[in-house]
Amino acid sequence: MFAVAFGIMMRRLAFTFLLGLCLRVGYAQDPQFSQFYANPLYLNPAFAGGDLAPRIMMNYRNQWPGLSANYVTTSFAVDHYFSNVNSGVGLMFVNDSQGTGSLRSSEVSGQYSYQLRFNESTALRMGLQGTYGNRRANLSDLTFGDQYTNKGFTGKPTIDQVALNGSPSIHYLSVSTGVLLYSDKYWVGVAAHHLNRPEQGFFNLSSDTLDNRLPIKGSLHAGLRIPFGGYTGLGDELDREMSISPAINYKFQGKYDQLDLGVYVTYSPIVLGLWYRGLPIKKYVANISNRESLIALVGYRHERFSFGYSYDITVSSLGLPSGGSHEISLAYTFDYEPSPRKRRVKKDKQLSCPKF
Repeated sequence: MFAVAFGIMMRRLAFTFLLGLCLRVGYAQDPQFSQFYANPLYLNPAFAGGDLAPRIMMNYRNQWPGLSANYVTTSFAVDHYFSNVNSGVGLMFVNDSQGTGSLRSSEVSGQYSYQLRFNESTALRMGLQGTYGNRRANLSDLTFGDQYTNKGFTGKPTIDQVALNGSPSIHYLSVSTGVLLYSDKYWVGVAAHHLNRPEQGFFNLSSDTLDNRLPIKGSLHAGLRIPFGGYTGLGDELDREMSISPAINYKFQGKYDQLDLGVYVTYSPIVLGLWYRGLPIKKYVANISNRESLIALVGYRHERFSFGYSYDITVSSLGLPSGGSHEISLAYTFDYEPSPRKRRVKKDKQLSCPKF
């Protein structure tokens, strides 16, 4: 019994310590999605209107469910393309919950993209994003050091000054941008989020005000679409997409960076994916390898509907007890027929990158 109680106490203390770092110093980072192409507006505002029709998307991620300090992130987005002005617009909501919900972030973002077509197969997209966010902490869910003795948790109210200050909250505005070059066979995108480095710290205990600001998040994402139709000998090749799409997503924020490297195999309506996330050749802390997870994905895409499920197998020091990460994506593109004066946009083509 003592071992169990001691283990619970240590987990509570560890979570309190980690959250305390978040409360006092602004070294926050954005949530991440393994199915980043299934959440294109979150990846890069230049993707707004990429399906050339009204589209809705939902993404859910539960990271490390085996730990008390897990992360649950949900996003919902809608977008549309206006062919007469070569522009796409989008609206996105993101909610992120850390731990048992003690630390929450909510954001609403608006995106605008403009498409410049070079020829029938190649186009450049440029996007802008404005975000309003709220970050808040529910300190009533936490325990503090003065509530413990060598006999364990006392249950007495805390007199810690952080807890007595109530549940802090902060509001912020963020500006982001991105560009995307794509054709029938490849895509290359660059995005920069939080260009204005918004304040996210609840308490300013650092002499350097930049320490309390959210670092700029940058990403480079690229890939190839390689069709293999005509080589399988099957009679229905013209009725389905068959392709292999190797892709990367390199991202950095503050002093940390990460590489997602993998491949999608599409044999419609089924899509399979296998990814590796990490940079094992780079270490932030001595004797700790910078590797995170292996990611397996299965998706289903039929006409205007798509569904994806992925599971992250944790290969970092957290190991299998973390529970890995579960992620689900849903998307639906509505049927859209341009008016006669807009028929010329039929020359436009949807983005060639995968949906998952």
